[in-house]
Amino acid sequence: MLSLHDKIVAITGASGGIGEATARLLAQRGATVVLAARRSEHIDAIAQDIRDEGGRAATCVVDVTQAEDLRHLVSSTTDQYGRIDVLVNNAGIAPISPLADLDTDNWSAMIDVNLRGMLNGVAAALPAFREQGSGHLVSIVSVAGLGSVSPSMAVYAATKNAVRTLHEGLRAESTDGVLRTTAISPGYVRTNLADSMADPHLREQTRKNMDAVGIPPSAVARAVAFAVEQPDDVEIGEINVRPTVQA
Repeated sequence: MLSLHDKIVAITGASGGIGEATARLLAQRGATVVLAARRSEHIDAIAQDIRDEGGRAATCVVDVTQAEDLRHLVSSTTDQYGRIDVLVNNAGIAPISPLADLDTDNWSAMIDVNLRGMLNGVAAALPAFREQGSGHLVSIVSVAGLGSVSPSMAVYAATKNAVRTLHEGLRAESTDGVLRTTAISPGYVRTNLADSMADPHLREQTRKNMDAVGIPPSAVARAVAFAVEQPDDVEIGEINVRPTVQA
């Protein structure tokens, strides 16, 4: 069993799905986790479950589109625990639709949450990482941002591709050994992400795809744990998580 004893890990989008699974697994393996999301009642309940099972967990209400919220997450974590070893940028939405629908409000929402939210995390965490001399930035990206674009997913894929590119830029700039970066790109994951899709046909089709070839959130959580538990002189730059058997 891997051990993450003494690691301090903050996780955005931790009220369900990948974020919740990651928080639970890292806590089981010895990390102290700080769950961040907009829905306080959800993260408070998850954190209590973790503590009831002997783990260490705290919560912080965060809207990743607000830079001040990410700064508060980092500062409250360092105030309480003395440092922040890892920030997992997990919050994301996917209200996908064909470009011809001109759903500009949801285009903006995806840019704000998926891309700007990640940048807000970078801006908040980097100064703390520099001050303490080390830090690890993990972002949940998507295979949608790696290659050919499926119909209706152009804007979503563009935001995820941008996050992956930013990670590569951070890796290239980080030559002093302070910052480690890991981009984790899952395929379909069995979460409630489809709920954010306005088009009922797309919503139903996405749910079917998740049922057919989706991986459990715990599979992505294990990828996060693998990257985070590596020694400080080892960097896992990118992990793709897909099912071994396609339907």
